[in-house]
Amino acid sequence: MASAPFRKVLIANRGEIAVRVICACKELGIATVAVYSEADRESLHVRFADQAVCIGPAKSALSYLNVASVISAAEITNVDAIHPGYGFLSENAGFAEVCEMSGISFIGPTPEVIRSMGLKEKARAIMKDSGVPILPGSDGVVESPEAALETAARIGYPVIVKASAGGGGRGMRIVRNAADLPGLVVQAQQEAGAAFSCPDVYIEKFIEAPRHIEFQVLGDHHGNVEVLGERECTIQRRHQKLIEESPSPVVSPELRESISARLREALCAVGYTNAGTVEFLMDEEGHLYFIEVNARIQVEHPVTEWVTGIDLVKSQIRIAAGEALAEVIPPVRLEGHAMECRINAENPETFAPSPGRITGLNLPGGIGVRVDTATYTDCVIPPYYDSLVAKLITRGKDRAEAIARMNRALEMFVVEGIHTSIPLHQRILRDPEFLAGKFDTGFIGRFLARKG
Repeated sequence: MASAPFRKVLIANRGEIAVRVICACKELGIATVAVYSEADRESLHVRFADQAVCIGPAKSALSYLNVASVISAAEITNVDAIHPGYGFLSENAGFAEVCEMSGISFIGPTPEVIRSMGLKEKARAIMKDSGVPILPGSDGVVESPEAALETAARIGYPVIVKASAGGGGRGMRIVRNAADLPGLVVQAQQEAGAAFSCPDVYIEKFIEAPRHIEFQVLGDHHGNVEVLGERECTIQRRHQKLIEESPSPVVSPELRESISARLREALCAVGYTNAGTVEFLMDEEGHLYFIEVNARIQVEHPVTEWVTGIDLVKSQIRIAAGEALAEVIPPVRLEGHAMECRINAENPETFAPSPGRITGLNLPGGIGVRVDTATYTDCVIPPYYDSLVAKLITRGKDRAEAIARMNRALEMFVVEGIHTSIPLHQRILRDPEFLAGKFDTGFIGRFLARKG
């Protein structure tokens, strides 16, 4: 057996992604260190790691986002590398730099790449230079209401004002006429400044009824980049994804290869390393337009793993250790269809959060079913973090079989003591629009209005 890429890895995260990284490390023969807040003392990632260090109280700013505490935990446990998971510090270029200065490998893109990809107007320029299609918009940050009005007049209304840093719908405003634009630009700048400590915004043409499609990428430290197909992420509520699948029902092999070739060129040019996701909007005519890069592993990475047969987290670790992409993954080939439902701790009717103790639990299984979770009977879902309880993933020979298995798995997924989004997912999977694969990002609004 080949030697492990690293001797010991610290996971700077919590919940299901921390457990997922621990699983990958165990398969690679790597010892693990969990960090946890006081609220997560009894969490599954703490139990399964070889070592565990408490890094602060429940509040994220004092624990999972506290760079000094995370680095201190890494130093006292003498780790070789840190895996940041997603969220928290995963796209923090400063954190990646501190890891490097401390002699600890950061399992993710370089600080320079994180910084350039994190500024969306800069990422737009990079993609444009390599021929990746982008939406018409401003050339960089909009400096004034007058500049915003000039850009909007050039590209035509409606437009969307977007925060240059961050995401999740914050610092974003849709504008349909010139009279509203100056005020909405100021609102977006204020919200972006409060949320991301960066008030910069830019403007793009707004697509009324888009689909949201993203491409998974991997890059090594030897100048190689590969694209591992796309994921359909259109089923969203308030910019938060509910269901993801791969491949997309509307992306042809020709379009997939065309976009993949351009992405390889663009990402090679910037020296992209490790895992990342390039997000696109598709208009009603089937044209794709670049919107942003997420320089980290995604929540929905399991659907890509199941259609490619490639373990993305193990690939991340091996790439960070210096292995070439050709040694890490086989030639990319998509087979079958995979789908993921995010099971959240929330009321399926009101969407109100539902933290609390899980008093009963049955996880589904069987052919073509995977559950990524840190949940167990009698565990507590705390109110301090995101509401994700589990990711339920199914695979079939085609989309119909993946949906059939998802229906079966949802029926057998029992969570007692809290509300979850399982009933909502069951309703969505019965919807004719969803079953036909003919939907856009307005689907959930129409779906909830139907009350079917």
